[in-house]
Amino acid sequence: MSVFNSLIDQNETVAILKEATAAAKNNEDESQNMTHAWLFTGPPGSGRSNTALAFAAALLCPDSGCNHCVNCTTALKGTHADVELIKTEGLSIKIDEVRDLITRASWSPSVAQYRVVIIEDADRLTESAANALLKAIEEPGLRTVWLLCAPTLTDVLPTIRSRTRNLILRTPSIAAVTKLLESELVSPEIAKLSSRASQGHIGRARFLANDPQARTRRTDILKLPLTITDIASAFKCAQLLVDAAKREAEADAEKRNDLETSALKEAWGQQGSRIVQGGAKAIKELEKDQKSRQTRMVRDYLDRALLDIATFYRDILLVQTGMKSEDSLINGDMQREIQIVASNTTAEITLRKLEAIMNTRTNLSRNAAPLLAAEALMVQLR
Repeated sequence: MSVFNSLIDQNETVAILKEATAAAKNNEDESQNMTHAWLFTGPPGSGRSNTALAFAAALLCPDSGCNHCVNCTTALKGTHADVELIKTEGLSIKIDEVRDLITRASWSPSVAQYRVVIIEDADRLTESAANALLKAIEEPGLRTVWLLCAPTLTDVLPTIRSRTRNLILRTPSIAAVTKLLESELVSPEIAKLSSRASQGHIGRARFLANDPQARTRRTDILKLPLTITDIASAFKCAQLLVDAAKREAEADAEKRNDLETSALKEAWGQQGSRIVQGGAKAIKELEKDQKSRQTRMVRDYLDRALLDIATFYRDILLVQTGMKSEDSLINGDMQREIQIVASNTTAEITLRKLEAIMNTRTNLSRNAAPLLAAEALMVQLR
């Protein structure tokens, strides 16, 4: 079994990466199959970071990605001695982080043939950080491979794009994700519902399939626009939406924050309420990072909710334009509500609402205040 078997519905990409791996193993290979810098792009859930990790494992494995040796298992977890895995949970990747990364990337491989650097969120590099990274990619080490991940090509600097080989990943098909969930002992009905709701996002599909409460929360969010009758109710819906995002973020962050803080205090040798010199500063830095991460989590949860609401209006548009078929609706469990709204509005109105949702997502990505952005949207959906 190969490390590439975990990549769902990415046959073209897997073929290219296998050729690159073979070329990397053959020191006399003069083809252009292998290069020192790669850029994996694709929509959320397409498996950008999983693809990068699988490629790293294949490069480090003596058998080109056998999936069971120490090199493979540690590389896939991002814990291999020759893998530098950078993933930010904050709002951006700053230049100091990149400078430290460049220093480590210049080291010779310790146990494998290559040193592989993976940046999961290259689109979150600040301008100064991206420029620092560009210089490192322009002057690569002989045994250093850079693997960058971003949603689209336009999310990274043109100069970085021109110095990397781009592979565009596709969103896995609903059928492929459904089959995967069924192989993990999820019932066919829940597997189909979850894969449709996630629109091919494997992680999201697994989450919905295994958490009944998550499916209930999603349905409640989809029904929010149906409760809007006036400005007051629009503002109320916006508040409910933002509060729900904050609750999810706080619930996920609280446990992680406590564990991280406890581990850091232990590392600095805290005894009771006392901590060695320098420890207090380290804890403050951690708390700052945790706050940034929670801010991003709120925006991510809110963005996901907006995408769910967009699928509701997408289904309405299909009904209004006569393009509905038996399996075309994403939210098949809400056919009655979809039909009622579709019969009381026009396709033009639905399109304007979809555009408003997408504009709100853009505004949130540019650090708009979540509540103000949500209120403006709900007024437009009224």
